[in-house]
Amino acid sequence: MTIPNIGANQIAEESSLSSWAGPYVTEMLGRGQALASMPYQGYMGPLTAGQSNLQNTAFQGIGALSAPTNMGGFNPQSFTGAGYTPPTATQAAAGGTPTYTPASGDVLQQYMTPYLQGALQPQYDAARRQSEIQAQKLQSQYGKAGAYGGSRQGIAETELQRGLLDRMSGITGTGYQTAFEQAQNQFNTEQDRQMTAQQRTNQYGMDVLGAQQDAGSVQRAIEQQGIAADMTQFEQERDYDKNNTLFMQSLLQGLPLETQTYSYSQPSGLQSLAGGVNDVTSILDELSNLGGGNTGTGAAGGYTGPNLTQAQAQAMQNQYQVNLTTMAPKEAMEAAMRQFGFVI
Repeated sequence: MTIPNIGANQIAEESSLSSWAGPYVTEMLGRGQALASMPYQGYMGPLTAGQSNLQNTAFQGIGALSAPTNMGGFNPQSFTGAGYTPPTATQAAAGGTPTYTPASGDVLQQYMTPYLQGALQPQYDAARRQSEIQAQKLQSQYGKAGAYGGSRQGIAETELQRGLLDRMSGITGTGYQTAFEQAQNQFNTEQDRQMTAQQRTNQYGMDVLGAQQDAGSVQRAIEQQGIAADMTQFEQERDYDKNNTLFMQSLLQGLPLETQTYSYSQPSGLQSLAGGVNDVTSILDELSNLGGGNTGTGAAGGYTGPNLTQAQAQAMQNQYQVNLTTMAPKEAMEAAMRQFGFVI
């Protein structure tokens, strides 16, 4: 029998728009061309908001501030110096008035002077006044007794004077000790205040510098926004023609603008036979379909061989199944057909 070789190619050319889409695409392309041909229309308004009036006022105020020129570390003083030479008890009892003039650069005397002048001298005066009152009482007492100017009066006045000197010595010792302590406390207080004032001065200066830095950052950000907006506007103007060209090109994407060729080859008789058997149809049925029956040979060429009986066709199919275990479907079919006398 003959299994015809049906292997001719079918070729189709040209592709065009569907009739329903043609008017729409034509109108779309026309509108796209019109849009692309329009001149560039730039935005003539402000591109950024800029600084507000309140911001300008704040920037002017911050800019007018200045950091203190005396910023820096605090240099503490030392509570040192030569103390005063206190008056003797005799000098104090005699009514001498000492002069407390601090020496230049003598911190100790500078702080002791106010106390000595304000507190020690009045105590001297009060002690002398009490001593004079007691002396007058003694003179009156011994005068009334008729012993004025006697030895007993002299002894009493000596004791009175000794008591005055003792009081003067006590006032001097206690006064100078108290003056030193008061001066030291006042010195420490003023040093603490000066240190605090220096710290606050430094903090104020740092606050001013920080506020100016923050305001400068805000001004820089506003300026950067303007630069970025100008740059974007420039890029839009520069790329306007290019973007229009790309826009027009995008309208043509996917449209069949060129002649396109499509090629299709029908399968050969062997491929049909192998494919059919692979779809689990019998070899005998495929041979009948391809050759026009199970008797005689085909005249159109292809594969020729003997007429098969039902049993031979079944045996050929069984052999084909065996061959599939080690061969591809096409090779398995050709091997089975040769075994049963087909000429390939």
